[in-house]
Amino acid sequence: MTMIRWSPFLTRPSRDVADIQNEVGRLLDGFFTRSTDGFPAFTPAVDIEESADEFVLRADLPGIRQKDVKVSLLGDTLTIRGERADEREQKGRSFHRIERTSGTFERSFSFGSAVKNEGVQAQYRDGVLEIHVPKAEAARVREIDVQVSTS
Repeated sequence: MTMIRWSPFLTRPSRDVADIQNEVGRLLDGFFTRSTDGFPAFTPAVDIEESADEFVLRADLPGIRQKDVKVSLLGDTLTIRGERADEREQKGRSFHRIERTSGTFERSFSFGSAVKNEGVQAQYRDGVLEIHVPKAEAARVREIDVQVSTS
């Protein structure tokens, strides 16, 4: 899976510019995804890695119980759903600051190439969900030996 951000200003963006673009994208995502109470909706950060044999996704899910996370794969689209419970109790308390968001979330990722439904593994440890999705045989890179012609 190749995800490329197009930049009209640079043909080869440096790492610093890419970081700024990611932060601006995250800021805009937070602005447009508000929960019903007006606070930003919870959207976990996800890293996606690709090797010759598989895709690996790692999602930060702090404060979410394993039983509140669901992972599904339909075709080449992986979906992560979950919920972080609201821990605030309103009775007899007043809050000075509330920055931690709660609520449901859903993130979907399309790989753009064939993947195997069987063999998908998901592990949850220390607030990080790691999902291994094997590529289908047709989507794997195959090295072809070049023969020397003597004619």
